[in-house]
Formats: sequence, structure tokens, C-alpha cells
Amino acid sequence: MEHYRHTQVGVATILAVVAGMALFLGMSQAIPQAKLPLLLGSGILLVCLVLFSTLTVVVSDREMLFWFGVGLVRKRTYLTEVKECEPVKNSWVWGWGIHMTPRGWLYNVSGFWAVEVTLSSGSRFRLGTDEPDELCRAIRAAAHLPSQESGR
Repeated sequence: MEHYRHTQVGVATILAVVAGMALFLGMSQAIPQAKLPLLLGSGILLVCLVLFSTLTVVVSDREMLFWFGVGLVRKRTYLTEVKECEPVKNSWVWGWGIHMTPRGWLYNVSGFWAVEVTLSSGSRFRLGTDEPDELCRAIRAAAHLPSQESGR
């Protein structure tokens, strides 16, 4: 049974990638000798747009599953491994995307809010979301963790 399902659209990411594609396409017309590399760059940006423009999170009875875009990049965490969960605000320097931070891996498409999940192994990761309180409540309920006050 699903306890939670939400797709966050990375509006800023989409706008930045579309602007980059428009710039590359415009430059390819203005600089004919650079047309092929600029068209290739625009194609790479299009692939990035398809792969990373959204982040969908599903919390079910047994697991938390999340994926970017069309689902090629995805991660599954079994709720039996979840020890803690809390809404947090990411530092602006951590940005967006998938990368290591001082608090573990970050998976984010937009904004600064996230849910930090601590696993029984001690490792942590942050999952960006525009619904941190709702997502954390769903994880706590499905993982049978004690409820806590909001981190916001």
C-alpha cells in the first residue's frame, strides 16, 4: 500500500537547461564553424532535461523509492533500514543534483528543503522535496518511527 507519492518539478532546473539549449542553438546559427559541438551540447542538455527535471518519491509499506525524470536514475531504501527522519534545510552552496555533501548524499531537483534519512548503518542521505513535513510524516508512519515536531 502506498502511504505517499509526490513528484516535484524542478522549475529552475528546467528554465536553466532550456535557456542553455536556446543559447547553444542560437550560437550554432551565429558561429557556423562551431555548429556541430553546439548542437551536440544542446542535445546533451536535452537528455539532462529528460533525466533530471523531476523527482518522484513513493513511500509504501516496505520501502521508499525515488527516481528522477523518466526513472533511469532511481534509488530504493527498505524502511526496515530507516532509523531516523527529519525535515531539514540544505545550504545554498550544496545546490541541486546528485552529489555528496557533509551530511551524506543529496538528491535534489529544486529548492533548499529536504528530508534527511538516517539508516541503521549510520549512513545518511538527503532527499530534496517541496513537502518536507508530509514526506517525513509518511516515512515515520510507514517505518513505525516515533513522531517528532517539524524541523521548520
